[in-house]
Amino acid sequence: MTTKNLPIPGLAVAAALAVATVLATQQTDILVKVSGGERPAIAIPDFRGSGDAQKHMEAFNRTLWDDVQASGLFKMAPKSMYPLQTPQQPQDFRPPLPPPARPARRGAPPPQPIRQGPWLNDWSGPPVNANYLAFGYTAIQGDRMVLFGWLFDVTQADTSGAQVIGKLYFGSPDPAGARKVAQEFASDILSRFGGKSLVGSRIFFVSTRTGNKEIWAMDYDGSNQKQLTFYKTISTFPAVSPDGSKIAFTSYLRGNPTILVHSVETGRDLRFYNQAASMNAASDFTPDSQQLVFSSTAGSQRYAQLFIAGVDGGNFRRLSNSQSIEVEPKVNPKTGREIVFVSGRSGMPQIYRMNMDGADVVRLTSGEGEAVNPAWHPDGQHIAFAWTRGYEPGNYNIFVMDVATRQFVQLTHGTGRNENPSWAPDGRHIVFSSNREGGQQVWTMLADGKDLKRLTTQGINEKPVWSKQ
Repeated sequence: MTTKNLPIPGLAVAAALAVATVLATQQTDILVKVSGGERPAIAIPDFRGSGDAQKHMEAFNRTLWDDVQASGLFKMAPKSMYPLQTPQQPQDFRPPLPPPARPARRGAPPPQPIRQGPWLNDWSGPPVNANYLAFGYTAIQGDRMVLFGWLFDVTQADTSGAQVIGKLYFGSPDPAGARKVAQEFASDILSRFGGKSLVGSRIFFVSTRTGNKEIWAMDYDGSNQKQLTFYKTISTFPAVSPDGSKIAFTSYLRGNPTILVHSVETGRDLRFYNQAASMNAASDFTPDSQQLVFSSTAGSQRYAQLFIAGVDGGNFRRLSNSQSIEVEPKVNPKTGREIVFVSGRSGMPQIYRMNMDGADVVRLTSGEGEAVNPAWHPDGQHIAFAWTRGYEPGNYNIFVMDVATRQFVQLTHGTGRNENPSWAPDGRHIVFSSNREGGQQVWTMLADGKDLKRLTTQGINEKPVWSKQ
């Protein structure tokens, strides 16, 4: 018996480890691209208010903390570790005095500086170990609330080079005004680190809480949930135009699935002309908000194909031509020149990419399991999608893929059905639906799969889409 072609055990193990290391590195690279690298630590002690402003500080402090924490840009230094003396303004910092001179004694601890009040290393040293400190106070001046807000780099040797932000913010003298100035201060903090505040963004979704599938909207944090459609039938698959002015969705109002386009501001039906077909289903807008891509059986097609038309249904043309079901087209938001979509042309549903003219069709997923619900990252280089890869049929998990390299990373693991991901405008958060706690609900998470938050509770809630406004 010859052993010439048999692997040497040590080499086989080393090769396997090398492959695993490469894969792990590739996945880490993807996460770094979409969620950032090492996060600095920030301390945010509770702010105090002067006079009548104090009664609104609970709303202020909760909003400021939540907005900075939700960004995923920072490690939040635990409040339980904070020193007892908290500055309210830069003048409160007092550098320590040199230690008193005295003869050194064997075994005695070295003399310590004499504290005069709060100082930078109270926050940069243990147990806080923060890089940055947000501090300040509020006051009522006339008929408005004023926030005096500062952000300091507490790793600096003295206060002369520590200030990153020092600014006044104005709001009404009530809880709403307190939240407003907190949101604006948080937004300025995030922008200094390349982040974007999610304040003002909204999530559109489908809910059954009234007894029918209707389109609803809510703020980025799950607050202010409002019903948008009242058709008392099935309204589903919302798609919001990039300019935030229009929402398209699929409705069974006329029997077969058809497309409706509404004004987001007024709710008015903008009259989309549907081709004669057994099915027309909305999917996405082009980056200029002037065209809609969708799937349809127009022309008596046996299988749904991909089409594009103006937002009124005019200038209708076909994009795909295959003997299989083609659905869920999504336009690259950065270039507007390519589409990812779901097709059964190779058997089970898989995700493909093609040019806007239908050329250069390429399969992105491996063919294993079912891959559906593609959603472009704002950078136009990555997609999130749902995949049954490695799991029993029907149990989807959320993945992120680099479209150019087709490297991917899995974000959810073995927690039921996780699907319909959609990126937040900041590119660091994903909203999706999951039945991990029973019925399907809307959740958010960071792009690395951490910081899961449930946003809905009533009825079945699904198919969320995150809009920047």
